[in-house]
Amino acid sequence: MKYRLASIITITSVITLGACTTFDPYTGEEKTSNTAKGAGIGAGAALVLSYLANKDKSSSERNKRMLRDAGIGAIAGGGVGYYMDTQEAKLRKQLRQTGVKVERDGDNINLIMPGNITFSTASSSLKVDFYEVLDSVALVLEEFEKTIIAVAGYTDSRGSDSYNQNLSEQRANSVASYLKGKKVNPVRFEVIGFGERNPIADNNTASGRSLNRRVELTLLPITQEATYD
Repeated sequence: MKYRLASIITITSVITLGACTTFDPYTGEEKTSNTAKGAGIGAGAALVLSYLANKDKSSSERNKRMLRDAGIGAIAGGGVGYYMDTQEAKLRKQLRQTGVKVERDGDNINLIMPGNITFSTASSSLKVDFYEVLDSVALVLEEFEKTIIAVAGYTDSRGSDSYNQNLSEQRANSVASYLKGKKVNPVRFEVIGFGERNPIADNNTASGRSLNRRVELTLLPITQEATYD
């Protein structure tokens, strides 16, 4: 038996998702996702999956050992969809009207936390007003422990590449550290900085830059499959 991230082997399908249904995080109403509109919803999750899939083998094996040693079980049988559905519903309930966007890509959940509610410009210190939002996220993450939590930081395009890379890593670490401090198992975290890559808005406008200064949490289900020698 072995542990794996359920969606690493389906990166292409994540990137090329067709028309699908999502829900407005503010109203809870069903709507057509931006993927269906060609706007590339899910690109952040796909970038995380690509990063994890390309990590060296020793890192992957180390992660599996850490999961095993921490006593985190896998999602059994065909229950992945239901497990992630339930987690998604609780996250949407907790995060309505907070400014955090909840996306669903297959069996993965992506939480997009824009800079206007998380960090000030050029800062990696969390805004005090955002603590309560992260507290709500932590409650759900602690309950649904059978997921890897990939925390990815992003910046706008101002500043040098190296500066933005460091800042994105610091922002991701700030969010991850806060969640770990709320009893979310630290073994579950992958913390990544992507700098100014993968902008989701126009960097030529102040509002666009605020959206690009963000942290995304991608929740990846841990499954168990049989292997035969």
